Amino acid sequence: MKRSIIGITGATGTIFGWRLMELLRSEGDTEIHLVMSQSAKLTLKMEHDVDPGRLNELAHEVHAPGNIGAAISSGSFFSEGMIVAPCSIKTMSNIASGNTGDLISRAADVILKERRKLVLAVRETPLHAGHLENMMKLTRLGTVIFPPVPAFYNRPKTLQDVVDQSCMRMLDQLGVHLESSPRWGEEGGVPAVGQVIEMDKS
Repeated sequence: MKRSIIGITGATGTIFGWRLMELLRSEGDTEIHLVMSQSAKLTLKMEHDVDPGRLNELAHEVHAPGNIGAAISSGSFFSEGMIVAPCSIKTMSNIASGNTGDLISRAADVILKERRKLVLAVRETPLHAGHLENMMKLTRLGTVIFPPVPAFYNRPKTLQDVVDQSCMRMLDQLGVHLESSPRWGEEGGVPAVGQVIEMDKS
């Protein structure tokens, strides 16, 4: 099986990490390694009133955030890559500076040094110069900075439609191609030529 690492931090948007694991489970060919920060567990409870155990059940292996000796902290542990979703500014800054004091930042650092794919779904706005400088530094190191910005060409009808589109695009970065949302240029992904798009005037 392929392996993917999912990190979930305390930024708002824990639904992204949750949904990524659901989609990977549906794909059925990926071993999921999960690491959630303590702050993520608090945010999950606040946003969804859900116990972390519900997310743990989706993973094949769950790693404690303070266990820097976990398998995913070693370059010899092969994976397709790592997605941190949502990614807090604190975690992004730790990764950018090489501060590997927790397992999420350590695993991300390993992904970078092994030249594998690291995707950070940064959840913050507005951004100041320091944030942007860290993003530039990480981009030069090979990181994909992926703020989960909603698309509207697929005409989302529910919040899950919005989440699914972002998650599908994140998984594309790891070479996992799932059709959880219409893609641009494909059926359902863009209105037919000449079709009028009317805004809801209610």
